[in-house]
Amino acid sequence: MIFTRHPSRILLLALASVGMNAALAQSHTSHDSHDGHGASASPAAITAMDAVDAMDDHASGSPAPMNHGAMDHGSMKMDSGSAAPADARDPHGYSNGYTLDTGPYARKDISALMMSDMHSFGSFLVDRLERVHTRDGNSIAYDTQGWIGDAYDKFYLKAEGDIERGRVGDSRTELLWSHAITPYWDSQLGLRVDVGSNRPGRNWLAFGVQGLAPYWFEVEATGYVGEQGRTALRLAAEYEVLLTQRWVLQPRVEANLYGKEDPDLGIGRGLSSAAYGMRLRYEFSRQLAPYVGIERNQRFGRTASYVRGAVGNAGETRLVAGLRILF
Repeated sequence: MIFTRHPSRILLLALASVGMNAALAQSHTSHDSHDGHGASASPAAITAMDAVDAMDDHASGSPAPMNHGAMDHGSMKMDSGSAAPADARDPHGYSNGYTLDTGPYARKDISALMMSDMHSFGSFLVDRLERVHTRDGNSIAYDTQGWIGDAYDKFYLKAEGDIERGRVGDSRTELLWSHAITPYWDSQLGLRVDVGSNRPGRNWLAFGVQGLAPYWFEVEATGYVGEQGRTALRLAAEYEVLLTQRWVLQPRVEANLYGKEDPDLGIGRGLSSAAYGMRLRYEFSRQLAPYVGIERNQRFGRTASYVRGAVGNAGETRLVAGLRILF
């Protein structure tokens, strides 16, 4: 039935068969003469086959086939002699690789592009800048940290303290070198300096870890070694509860322990003080978020005795309002 409707198909098929046989014969001849390097089909065979395909496409209504011979794949080439460097993080260790001969990236080495973890970044966070209201009066408290570095190594600057009546009451400043030990944890090593008005200063060697614990708790654990055999340990943890995309509730707890009594600063041995509370903030953006909150500050042990002798109260509840700023 098919050949009755298309009598010319028999002739075309015969021509295609003859052309293919001639191409095969030529291919075998070329194979013998060039020792394994094959040759392409003859132009006559390709023309006959294209004519049959064109007739089939015309009968079925499909478009003509693409001429793949018009595509030029020679513009991209690979140098097989390129080798990986000794340090995979070195962007200059790859000598060759893929190159483009045409286009806007002509003759540029693609493999020399730097990965994202090879760049240096920086950030500065004012986690707490707040007005504190207590029974004894008002003060300003701050807690900031900034860093600069790459994905593996960073330099941190941390500062925390309070200001009363225009003077710095207690402040802690740390300069730390941070190194990634796991995807979620960094080790830290550096110096801590404590200063305050009408109080002797203290210098410490600091070492610890900082990162994300399971269930996304942000944790800091830092040990300190000071002069005259003084030691200390600071633990802090916080968590962010997303009530909505803009309302965030942030519980927080911090504890300070000392290995030696320091009467000049009113600090006893063991668990000295702890602060726990929560803050509710509204994020106009990730860079700016006002908040309000409540916090309990409590002294323990010998430190509580020193505080009672000075102000008569070892614990206080604070109402706070402030800003969280990210640069």
